Amino acid sequence: MTSSRLGRVVVIGAHILDVLGRPVEFIPPGQGSARLSEIKATAAGTAGGTAVDLAKLGADVLSIGAIGDDLLGDMLIAAMRRHGVDTSGLVRKPDAQTSATILPIRPNGERPALHVPGATSLLDRGDVDLTALSGARALMIGAPDRLGRFVDDGLPQVVAAADGALIAVDVLGQGSPRTLDRIWPLLASTDWFMPNGDQLLGLTGQPDHFSAIKEVLALGTGGVAVTLGADGCLVAARDADPVHLPAPAVDVVDTTGCGDAFNAGMIAGLLLGRDPVDAAGLGQACGALVATGLGSDAGITDLEQVLGFHGGTS
Repeated sequence: MTSSRLGRVVVIGAHILDVLGRPVEFIPPGQGSARLSEIKATAAGTAGGTAVDLAKLGADVLSIGAIGDDLLGDMLIAAMRRHGVDTSGLVRKPDAQTSATILPIRPNGERPALHVPGATSLLDRGDVDLTALSGARALMIGAPDRLGRFVDDGLPQVVAAADGALIAVDVLGQGSPRTLDRIWPLLASTDWFMPNGDQLLGLTGQPDHFSAIKEVLALGTGGVAVTLGADGCLVAARDADPVHLPAPAVDVVDTTGCGDAFNAGMIAGLLLGRDPVDAAGLGQACGALVATGLGSDAGITDLEQVLGFHGGTS
């Protein structure tokens, strides 16, 4: 397989180094210790994790974001380059640490998070070479809710520079109507918004996912794909009723990065010319595969593997 199937994709936003351990059944008191079967460090974040998965699927990926000038940043860059991501768009910020998360993974795959926000919000308009957006087939904006002033002075220019590209957006935090007020101009020019169910309800303040989807579509967003964990996902294009897709059945090891994998898979499906529901199914296949291993870079080998798995679950 060659990268020409998906072409060039630019990912901008939150790049996070995850340090994960499993299985964590309890936190020892005092200075006690517990033995784990696996500890791993991965490139993650709504932009970073999606970038890695898109590269695995065969896209030519450029990552843009702010990270610290520290060892964590070195590790993050090395992890992304290992998967073929172009990290030349990552800017090192000397006065901040790289965004990072410690994730003790429970035996059932759940993952409480200990997070340092770090450099993510320090991305500045001058940090981005807008010419790098030229020719991109897709632009993935990960975590605009964590990009500080760049949302107002930076992202509009990025979207304009990516003229003709598929625009996809996902958020990082749980969100609130105040957050939605900040990012609605971005969503108005977005082709696909891809939050999880809790984020969507938090952003809109609506009591159910259908009402929340309707509110987002009214902003001008082309479509909304809502991940619901083990309950599957909802896909709603403008002027079409939402479609529910059940989640593929897999043995879950760790749910870290499943949403990012969904984003990558759905973007890949759309770039392959699939209809939105089938593209979302490809996203679900990616998310399910990632859940079978530790960390956001687990499970996915390449596009042909995901297509085969999707075919077996559709």
